[in-house]
Parts: sequence; C-alpha cells; structure tokens
Amino acid sequence: MMDNEINVLAMVKDGEKFIFMFDDANRDETLRQLARYAANPDLNFSWHDAAMLSRRIREAVPSEDDIQWDEQELGNVTFEDF
Repeated sequence: MMDNEINVLAMVKDGEKFIFMFDDANRDETLRQLARYAANPDLNFSWHDAAMLSRRIREAVPSEDDIQWDEQELGNVTFEDF
C-alpha cells in the first residue's frame, strides 16, 4: 500500500514535453524548479508557463502559504515567490 500520492503534471509546448512528478514532500522544490526553467533562456518555458503550472500544483497539493499567495497581486510576484 502506498501512503504518498504521486502527482504528474505535463505540458507539451511546440513539440517539447515537460513532465513533473511530485508529492507532498517535494511540492515546494517542484515549484522552485518551475522558476528555474522559466529563468533559463535555453528552454522554451516561459514565466507564464511557470505561473500556470504553479497554480495547478498548488491546487493539487495546497498549503497554508497558498492562502497568502492567493491574496497577492500579480504585480508583486517575484522570483522568490516560486
């Protein structure tokens, strides 16, 4: 019997596949990885992609911090928020 659920999040963009697998324990690291991908100019992965996938991760594995995240205005979002 498996105690931890594994979440799989996938995105296909211009023929490239981005697949993220995460559980409760590595949720925050997965969010940070999205930001690293968006900051990498060699990847076809934008900040918009990171924001959309971050929202899906937060919906799948919510935390107390997400309540504060939802209250922030998008204009105040920085790299550290990921």
